[in-house]
Amino acid sequence: MDLKLKGRTAFVAGSSRGLGYAVARGLLNEGCKVAINGRNPASMEAAAKKLRAETGGEVFPMGGDVAEPAIPVQLIDSTQKVLGSLDLLVTNAGGTPAGQFEKIEDELWQKGIELSLMSHVRLIRAALPYLKASKIGSVLTITSYSVKQPIPNLVLSNSIRAATVGLTKTLALEIGNAGVRFNSILPGWTDTERVYELMSSRARQNETSVDAEIAVQMKESPLGRLATPEEFANVAVFLLSPAASYVTGAMLSVDGGMVKGTF
Repeated sequence: MDLKLKGRTAFVAGSSRGLGYAVARGLLNEGCKVAINGRNPASMEAAAKKLRAETGGEVFPMGGDVAEPAIPVQLIDSTQKVLGSLDLLVTNAGGTPAGQFEKIEDELWQKGIELSLMSHVRLIRAALPYLKASKIGSVLTITSYSVKQPIPNLVLSNSIRAATVGLTKTLALEIGNAGVRFNSILPGWTDTERVYELMSSRARQNETSVDAEIAVQMKESPLGRLATPEEFANVAVFLLSPAASYVTGAMLSVDGGMVKGTF
């Protein structure tokens, strides 16, 4: 299927590794020009170099922490200047710390809100004029299947990511008449650095090993394994593309069947 993405432009937040990196690679393989983003300059430059080698595509590193209030507008404006347009926006950020409700103070809640909600708000707000000018304007927020089925010991993520899903659905309704689509993917357990960090936390809590915790998680999956980042990215690229031109307001689980509900 021709996804009609050749020559289009995209900004992918949090793309120096993990799911964001996989989405950037998928877009590059479809012929997009992609601005990638990360907090660590060395990691971001390494990611850009690797993406160019893997895809032969046009990659433009944009450094900055999307959790800092002033950074999102700077990133989007720089992307517009470098690429000349902006057709696709992927809002994504690193996860919040693990922990239970009674052990988490206000400071961590505020940091979590800045990272996992307000980064999406600010990136979308900054990008919206450019997306409205595009004939294929599309936004994808990356959240988690935890918004449908809370994950133990992740109260911050469970709560704050749910707000991002609410934002995504609302914008699909409010801004659809401007021709901009808004969707969210709710990933499950995927073979990324973030998941290994969470499994390390579980291993310390349970006095086990990372491998043992991953084995437990794989056993809980109907498919008996973790997802690959590429499996996530394939769905993301489709949703962003004109091939999905009548899909908006969708909250799509890419979780290997982990969510037990029917919707």
